[in-house]
Amino acid sequence: MNITQFLSLLGGLALFLLGMNMMSDGLEKAAGNKMKKILEKLTTNRFLGVAVGAAITAVIQSSSATTVMVVGFVNSGLMTLRQAIWVIMGANIGTTITGQLIALDVGVIAPVFAIVGVVFIVFLKSKKLYHIGHIIGGLGVLFVGMEMMSGSMSGLRDSQLFMDTVTNLSNPFLGIAVGAIFTAIIQSSSASVGILQALSMSGAITLNNSVFVLFGQNIGTCITAVLASIGTTRNAKRTTIIHLMFNIIGTVIFTCICLVLPFTDWIIKLTPNNSAAQIANVHTIFNIVTTLLLLPVGTYLEKIAKKILPEREDENTGEMKLQFISPTAVINHSFGGASVAISQIHKEVNRMYDLAVNNVQLSFDQVLHWEEKKVAIVEQNEEYIDFLNAEISKYISSIISAEMSEKDGKAISMYLGIIGNVERISDHAVNISGYADLLKEKGSMLAETVEMEVRDMKRVALGNLKNINMLQDNITVTDLDNVIETEDKIDEMAVIYRENQLCRLLKNECKGDISVIYSELITDFERIGDHIMNIAEYMAD
Repeated sequence: MNITQFLSLLGGLALFLLGMNMMSDGLEKAAGNKMKKILEKLTTNRFLGVAVGAAITAVIQSSSATTVMVVGFVNSGLMTLRQAIWVIMGANIGTTITGQLIALDVGVIAPVFAIVGVVFIVFLKSKKLYHIGHIIGGLGVLFVGMEMMSGSMSGLRDSQLFMDTVTNLSNPFLGIAVGAIFTAIIQSSSASVGILQALSMSGAITLNNSVFVLFGQNIGTCITAVLASIGTTRNAKRTTIIHLMFNIIGTVIFTCICLVLPFTDWIIKLTPNNSAAQIANVHTIFNIVTTLLLLPVGTYLEKIAKKILPEREDENTGEMKLQFISPTAVINHSFGGASVAISQIHKEVNRMYDLAVNNVQLSFDQVLHWEEKKVAIVEQNEEYIDFLNAEISKYISSIISAEMSEKDGKAISMYLGIIGNVERISDHAVNISGYADLLKEKGSMLAETVEMEVRDMKRVALGNLKNINMLQDNITVTDLDNVIETEDKIDEMAVIYRENQLCRLLKNECKGDISVIYSELITDFERIGDHIMNIAEYMAD
């Protein structure tokens, strides 16, 4: 192979990967924000889960991208570990579509796909058609790259050194290792299988020499998911373990079959004059058969993964940390990344919100019945809320510039506005707890009428906080109306309670310093209502 051929090979590989990326981005923009709902509805059933995984991967031409997305969903709590198993199995089937299309010589009409894609992207104004154009154009670019790789490798069959190397690949261990390492480097089994097909079409390699490399490629594709799982939850890491187990088990089974039975001879007889189809058929059979064998025992794979990676005793030590967000994830490099990011942020914000609600309840309880142990709890909650506010803000700032749909960008920006208000709610709760501490120091007991007012404030504040269900994606018109109605009530209560306190002060029924403290408490109660209103408006937009 001369320098020109080598550069042609690299250029072809670059176009192949670019085409895959275009298809992934196109689907992301066209349907990425719907991905969550699709997965929630369809992955509860193992057969539908496999179908979903296969369909998504078939479109984006990358099982690695699908698996990375699944790891993100498991990490964010959107998908269970068991649901992830079925999608991963399906992804392994879907990734074989690329090889089958190459075998069918769809590349002959690759320029047509590229031209149609360009027309959609450049000349049509519809955003939806623009994204569809990326999918169609990406497919065309992918196959143009494939043609370049195939042409550049035609001279390899005349190289004695290369042919000697290829002969050694018939050794199972060496072939598997080469396939795994190469795929791990380029992080795409579709691309590595495509290169293998290009070699076969040039006459440089036969199925007998390449079959073990093919098995190794299935193992090597797991590296992308492994890297994506760094810094994630235990279940997210277990997802990558299951993916790795699936491909290792399949490799062991089919290696034994190839050593004992004339498996490759059977495959060659199916398409004797089409070497690319032979490789594609082995790849397809490998993943379908492995899926059929492991589908009934998917729950056992889950148990094995939990045995390999058990829960840590120190997992819930109280150490402040992000539970769902993976700061290392780069959403613009993985399909479904925006959906994953939104889900992760949503879960973390919900944790933060629950802590703030807890602080509001504790602070009013302290005014009514002071307990020393609750002082520390309020302070710890506030510290954790400040931590979450800083870390979530930092994460949002790091991804806000990533390429995503308008809807996804708006959703992420919404959470940035929400967390600031949640943090302020907790601040006001801390203030109320501080007033309770002052009352304790002064040894002052609240009058029965004042205590009743405080109980009403607690009830209304908590009720309005519960009007906002942070577990849902948005707030309904009815929910917003309830928040507005309660906010108006809070303002009315604040006016009435201040007037009541002024009357008590004029009648010498309370001390002046106690009156000041109570007036400040009413102000913080009112401010809590204002911030709840702000959150509701953010969610309603």
